Order: sequence, then structure tokens, then C-alpha cells
Amino acid sequence: MSCSELHMVGHKGNSLNHIKMKCYSCLHSCDIHGQYQDLLRMFEFGGFPPSASYLFLGDYVDRGKQSLETICLLLAYKVRYPDKLFLLRGNHEDAKINRIYGFYDECKRRFNVRLWKIFTDCFNCLPVAAVIDEKIFCMHGGLSPDLENLKQINDIKRPTEIPDAGLLCDLLWADPDPAVEGWQDSDRGVSCTFGPDRVKEFLSKNELDLICRGHQVVEDGYEFFAKRRLVTIFSAPNYGGEFDNAGALMSVDEALMCSFEILKPMEHDPPAGSSSSSGLTLKKLPKGSK
Repeated sequence: MSCSELHMVGHKGNSLNHIKMKCYSCLHSCDIHGQYQDLLRMFEFGGFPPSASYLFLGDYVDRGKQSLETICLLLAYKVRYPDKLFLLRGNHEDAKINRIYGFYDECKRRFNVRLWKIFTDCFNCLPVAAVIDEKIFCMHGGLSPDLENLKQINDIKRPTEIPDAGLLCDLLWADPDPAVEGWQDSDRGVSCTFGPDRVKEFLSKNELDLICRGHQVVEDGYEFFAKRRLVTIFSAPNYGGEFDNAGALMSVDEALMCSFEILKPMEHDPPAGSSSSSGLTLKKLPKGSK
């Protein structure tokens, strides 16, 4: 894959992707964080492109040991099957962040700093949000007090770095909080938190049904908020080897019905005689269950 192809992957299309569910279902995944083996197991379960279509919500690098394999596979699939795999930008697709949390060091150790700079240029071009059939609004982080309608997102010019405040920052950094009414400053020290009232108001105003986002570790791999008007997806089980969380994929069919596939953390010591090569338990939940 050439440098020009990398830039083309991100730059093609608008800052807001419009995805139509005419003839195939779509699997949503978020926060892989360099856990390449878990990415492969997700593909084994959901199907490898082009047999299945995917929307990834960001945070492909940092924390895990194989960020390069993870992002290279996803970009290769995007080049090969551009209408079957969609990649949004997460807050870790930012030089200021992945310079600190592992990706820079991995590139420098295994190749060179120039490679990290090439990926930085690619990340600066990635779209930042998507809407499925004009009903499911997807991003990495959350809502913004600066966001009134979806058309504003296409006004975000790319390539761009992620600013410390404002609409782009919030789309990649903001979090829902059940204890909040309206908006509050975030404990992360960047962006904001928002309450269930803001979710209900935004969906009603823009004739949307659901917000799908990532950015936070959740124990079961997914978690609803604001009376199921928002769902958080986190796809890296046993995140960083420090959490006992499950990972999840959200499947959306042609009728916009959602179901969840749960990836349990790997067992470090599989039972003797086990035929499973992955050590990963996969469980499919009924539609709409939690």
C-alpha cells in the first residue's frame, strides 16, 4: 500500500459518511487499540470483508502490542473493498495522543519515525462521523454543544489535527453521564460530558433514532444510555490486559434492527484438550437484549 493510497483512504468522501442499508447488514466495532488477535477473531465471527460490511468507530492504535498490524489490515481492506468497510477517526488517531500511548514507540522500534508521520497524515484525513439510513448517528466520542445539525460536520475541513476544544474535539472526546443535566466539563480534562436530556433533544431535532459511539470501556462490551437512545460499544476484550471487560460488535440489519455479539475475554489457560485455538468465547444475544 503506497503513501498516496493511504491519503486517499482518508480523504475520499465527506467528514460525515452516509451509509445506506439497502442490501446488507453492517457490523459496528470500536476501540481495537492494537489488539490484533482480537480483531481477527471478530472477523472470524462476523465474517471477513467483503462477505460482511463494517463500520469502525476509531481508536485502532495505542495500548496494545500490534497497532501496526491492526491499522494496516483495516486500511488494506478499505482500499480493497471501499464500500464494505468504513473507518472513522478516534481520539487516538491523533499525533498528540499516540505519541504518548504507544503507537509512536511501536513505529520507531519496529521501523522508523517516518512511518509514524505517514500514518499521522492519513489519520488527519479520516472522516469523523457517519449516519446510517439517516437514523443512526455514529461517532467515536459524543455530542457537542456546538452541534445543532449533521450538516455542520461536513464543514470540518480535512486534513486537520484535533483541536483542544470545539465541535471536532467533542465528536472524538465527549462522554455521556447519567448524573449530568445539560453539559458539564469532563474529568478527562478535555471536551465535555452530556446528559440524557441532550441526547433526547438532539435525536428529536434531527429526526434520528439512535446514537452509537465508543471511547469508554464498558463491562459487557456495550451499554445503553438515555433509555436506549444511545449505545456505547467497546470491542477490545480484556482491555490492555488490565480489565476483565468483554468486547462487543453491534449488528444492524436492513430493517435497522440492532443485535449484539459478545466477545468474552480470552482464557489464559485453556482447558486441557480444548479444540478452540482462540480461547475466546463468542455469544450472540437476541435482538434488543441487554
